[in-house]
Amino acid sequence: MGDTQDWAGGPGAAERARSVLAAAWSCGVTAEGAREEFVGAHSVSDDGEVLVTLPEDSTLRAVALCAPRGEPSAVLEFADVAPVPVRRRIRSRLWLAGWFAPVEGDAEGTGMVFRPTRVVLRQASGAELVDLGEFAAARPDPLVEAEASLLTHLADAHPDAVERLTRLVRPENLHAATRVVPLAVDRHGLTLRIERARAHGDVRLAFHAPADDVSQLTERMHALLAQAASSCPRSLQRQRADRDR
Repeated sequence: MGDTQDWAGGPGAAERARSVLAAAWSCGVTAEGAREEFVGAHSVSDDGEVLVTLPEDSTLRAVALCAPRGEPSAVLEFADVAPVPVRRRIRSRLWLAGWFAPVEGDAEGTGMVFRPTRVVLRQASGAELVDLGEFAAARPDPLVEAEASLLTHLADAHPDAVERLTRLVRPENLHAATRVVPLAVDRHGLTLRIERARAHGDVRLAFHAPADDVSQLTERMHALLAQAASSCPRSLQRQRADRDR
């Protein structure tokens, strides 16, 4: 069972939804009872419409072409998967309900544009209906494309830094912890996953100011580490030492 993550001071639901959409490499599409999985077959417009390239033998393509008015009701599903291996690796899911239409000027007829009419984002804290206007106007987090490499590098090459950052976590949140790993990062902060023998929880460490690129993120991380160095609370290492006595 996971603890509810605190997103106070973090990105809004529309920005988080657009970040999930921007980072996803695959999607599941359900239309008129038919479901297909596509990998590397979609792109996203600035206003949140999804362009899907369908194989000629796709069942979904046939449904789309034969449906009345050429606008079948459909649902697209995207999963936000943590780049670092953790328990319950899917951080959130995004569902877009709406309809398909052929792409104008597509001679091959394999391109379909999906226009959402309902957007739902589900995280550990529950499902949230995202306002369509806010979804269309939002932009993905500026770090979303670099997040996977940033987190895997932090976990693999700098476990000592992750250990030091646990000094910023309240001692009660580290109780019985067996492992702490970086779970997510965005321009507003870093999220740590605290794993215990049979449970886990997420703790968010907020940056002193948003980071709009990787160079600014480096400065924000150094600021967190400096703050950790001057903090008094017990780190995970001391928690383990006390437990092993």
